Amino acid sequence: MPKTQNRAVMTWLLIFAFFVAFLVVWGGYTRLTRSGLSIVEWNPISGTLPPLGEQAWREEFLKYQQTPEYLHVNTSMTLEEYQFIFFIEWFHRLLARGVGLLYAIPVFYFLFTKRIPWKEFGIYFVMGMLFILQAFAGWYMVASGLVDRPSVSHYRLTIHLFLALTLLGLSFWTAVGHLRGFPQGRAGYSLPWKLSVVVFVILLIQIAYGGLTAGLKAGHVSNTWPLMFGQLVPKGLLSALEPWSLNLFETPQTVAFIHRWFAFAVLALALWAYFAVGKGQGEVRKSALVLVGLVAAQVLFGIGVVIFNVQLAVALFHQMMAILLFLAELYLIHAARRAEQMA
Repeated sequence: MPKTQNRAVMTWLLIFAFFVAFLVVWGGYTRLTRSGLSIVEWNPISGTLPPLGEQAWREEFLKYQQTPEYLHVNTSMTLEEYQFIFFIEWFHRLLARGVGLLYAIPVFYFLFTKRIPWKEFGIYFVMGMLFILQAFAGWYMVASGLVDRPSVSHYRLTIHLFLALTLLGLSFWTAVGHLRGFPQGRAGYSLPWKLSVVVFVILLIQIAYGGLTAGLKAGHVSNTWPLMFGQLVPKGLLSALEPWSLNLFETPQTVAFIHRWFAFAVLALALWAYFAVGKGQGEVRKSALVLVGLVAAQVLFGIGVVIFNVQLAVALFHQMMAILLFLAELYLIHAARRAEQMA
């Protein structure tokens, strides 16, 4: 990790992290409006501009009409309706290009003005490579829905999500280091630190199941809570596919069931982490309390997503809350490490 603190670099990283988070949320909006498969080619340069003129629009629409999504889902779609979903996906890609420039231009400026020392450039280089990898993963995901199925692979969607979260987490963690100082050396083994790491791992599993749920559209399998199909534990959760383990990742009702109830494991561990923090550790205790509040709110919004049958606004807010949770947990780990080194 870097050692040199700089407020200008911190401000840039926080702005960059904000736009990465916004890009993730817009990606969720793109998915929820079924707009992600509207552009069937990946043209990093020429794709910056939308089709110009009626003929260009008709040619673009004709390409979309050959996709599984049009043939199986949107057969009655008009050109005007297609333009609506096209612009949602086009803006998603344009925003990604803009965020890439928001990384590239400042990082080289800070590097050559020596606000980022060359010997500490490694972490920023990793951010750049992650962004490029994220772009390739995005097209890899889209391509899975253009062959023989009207939706993208839920595995590829989850990979795309996790690459974005890795980039977001790395930029946010480094920004907090510029603000609060970079913890050096090995992490300690205090109970609050260990619990904060455990909560982070459990949270990542829950977010992964959120990605699988989204990719499988498993949120639509049942709009009742706490019961699914009239039962607390529906039958056949592990018997729809063989071997049984495949059901944990590929059967929509099983994935949705796990995502529903695993949230309470996150809440229980967050509460444990809060009560494990001594009253003398003010910042760590406050960070843990914020985390508990966010987890509780997220559970309620998750229930809302189910009850309102994945209503757009509720589902988007649920996704935004997941990002806030992810960042709050990173801040808690950072605060716990600093507290250990100051003890």
